[in-house]
Amino acid sequence: MSIEDRIRELEAKNKEAEACGGKERVEKQHAAGKLTARERILKLLDHGSFVEIDKFVVHRCHDFDLDKQKYLGDGVITGYGTIDGRLVFIFSQDFTVFGGSLSGAYAKKICKVMDLALKNGAPVIGLNDSGGARIQEGVESLGGYADIFLRNTLASGVVPQISAIMGPCAGGAVYSPAITDFILMVKDTSYMFVTGPEVIKTVTMEEVTKEKLGGAMTHNQVSGVAHLAAENEENCLVMIRELLSFLPQNNLDDVPERKTEDSPKRIDPKLNNFIPDNPKKPYDIKHIIESVVDDNYFFEIQSHYATNIIVGFGRFYGKSCGIVANQPAILAGCLDINASLKAARFVRFCDAFNIPIITFVDVPGFLPGTDQEYGGIIKHGAKLLYAFAEATVPKITIVTRKAYGGAYDVMSSKHLRGDANFAFPTAEIAVMGPEGAVQIIHKAALGKAADPEALKDTLVDQYRKTFANPYKAAELGFIDEIIKPEDTRAKIIQSLEMLRGKRDTNPPKKHGNIPL
Repeated sequence: MSIEDRIRELEAKNKEAEACGGKERVEKQHAAGKLTARERILKLLDHGSFVEIDKFVVHRCHDFDLDKQKYLGDGVITGYGTIDGRLVFIFSQDFTVFGGSLSGAYAKKICKVMDLALKNGAPVIGLNDSGGARIQEGVESLGGYADIFLRNTLASGVVPQISAIMGPCAGGAVYSPAITDFILMVKDTSYMFVTGPEVIKTVTMEEVTKEKLGGAMTHNQVSGVAHLAAENEENCLVMIRELLSFLPQNNLDDVPERKTEDSPKRIDPKLNNFIPDNPKKPYDIKHIIESVVDDNYFFEIQSHYATNIIVGFGRFYGKSCGIVANQPAILAGCLDINASLKAARFVRFCDAFNIPIITFVDVPGFLPGTDQEYGGIIKHGAKLLYAFAEATVPKITIVTRKAYGGAYDVMSSKHLRGDANFAFPTAEIAVMGPEGAVQIIHKAALGKAADPEALKDTLVDQYRKTFANPYKAAELGFIDEIIKPEDTRAKIIQSLEMLRGKRDTNPPKKHGNIPL
C-alpha cells in the first residue's frame, strides 16, 4: 500500500470518527435543541486550537453483541486547546453514541486527559451528556467511574475543574460533577439525579418529572448542587469562558489580571447616602459591590440559591477577587444553613487557588427557628467559620451596617486573621441588637417601670449610641479604619496592593477535620 493510500485511509477514519453516531442521531440531537459533542468543543475553545486525543479508541466489550457495534472514539471526545490563549483540557460526552454511556475504554480516555491536566497544571472542563454507565459492560464501567472520581478528588484544589451538564446526568455519573468546582446546567435540556423518576415511582410511589426532580432550576434554586443556569447551550459555553477568565491555571499560579481604564482611586459619592437611616430598612448589597468593582462588573455565582448571601467574582484594578456579602434585602442578611454552605464552599475554593477574598458584612445574626436548629445550623454555620479561619489568602472585610453576635466573628473578622478590616460610619458592631440587649440588661428595671415602653425607647437609644457603632471595635483594633463609603474601592485596592506579597501558613497536618 502506497503512502497516498495510507493517507486516504487515515482521512477516511478521521471522517468516520467525526461522524458521531451517524446523520440520523445527529439530527435528533439538533432537534432536541442540543449541539453535538464536537460542536460544543469547537464553539468553546479558541478557533483552531483543539487537539484531539484518542480519536480512534473503541470499546473492548464482546457481550450482548456489542463487538458488532463499534464507533471510533467510543462516545466521548477528549483533548486539549486554549481559551483566551490559556491551555485547558477537555472531554465532551457524545449522546449520539450509545446514549453517551460510559465504558471502560471511554473512562480511560477521560482519565488520560485529567492526568495530563494535573501534570501540566491546567483546568479540566467536562461537557456532560450521558445516560450513565454502559450496562452491558457491568463492573468495568463502574470501575471506570471510580477511576474518574479518584482523579477528580486528587485534582481538587490543584487545578480548576468545571462541569457543564448539557443533557442527562444520572446515577453514578452525577458524582464526578459533584466533586468539581463549578457546575453549569442548561435550562430545559439538562438534568441530574441519582435515581430517576421511574425508580422513585417504583420505590416510593411518588410521581415527579425529570425537570422538577433534577432540572437546571431545581439544582440552581432548591438543592444548590449547581452554580450557574444557562438559557441555552451557546450561553453555557460563553459562561464557561467568562468564569475561567477569573481563575488561575492552577494552585501555584497567581490570579489572572486584566487591564482596565477604571481608576483605582475612583470614588462614588452616592455610597455615602446609600445605607438607610432606619437600621431595619433593607437595601441591595449588590449595588455596593457593583459600585466598587472594575467597570461595575460582578460575575455572580449561585445567584438563585441561598439569596441571603451573595458570592461571586469581580476585579479590582485588574486583579481577580472573590466576593462574599450578606444580602440585607433577603432575610435581613441572616446566616442560615444554606447560606453558610454556599459561602463556605466558595471561600475554600478561593483560598485553594490564591484568589483574594473581599467580604461585605451586614448580618444581624444566625436565622432563629427549630428548622434551623434541627437541620444542624451549629454544624453548618461552623463550616463558614472554619473556611474563613483556615483561609490564608488576602482577606479584606468591610462592615457596612450590622455585625452582631457570633455572625460578626464568622464573617471574616479580624479574629479569623482578617488582614484589612474596615467599617462604614453606619456600622453597628455588638453582641446583639439594641432591642434584644436592653431586654436582657434592663429586664428588672423595665418590669418595675411605670411606662416600660418609654423607658425601653430611651435605653435602646442609649445602647445604640454607646455600643451599636464602629468606634468601640476601632478602639480595640478589631477595625483598622472607619472609612467614608465613597472611598471603599480605593481602600480595597490600596489594601490588595499592600497584601500582594502576603505569606501565611497553617500548622503542619495531613488535613483538618471540617465539620461535615
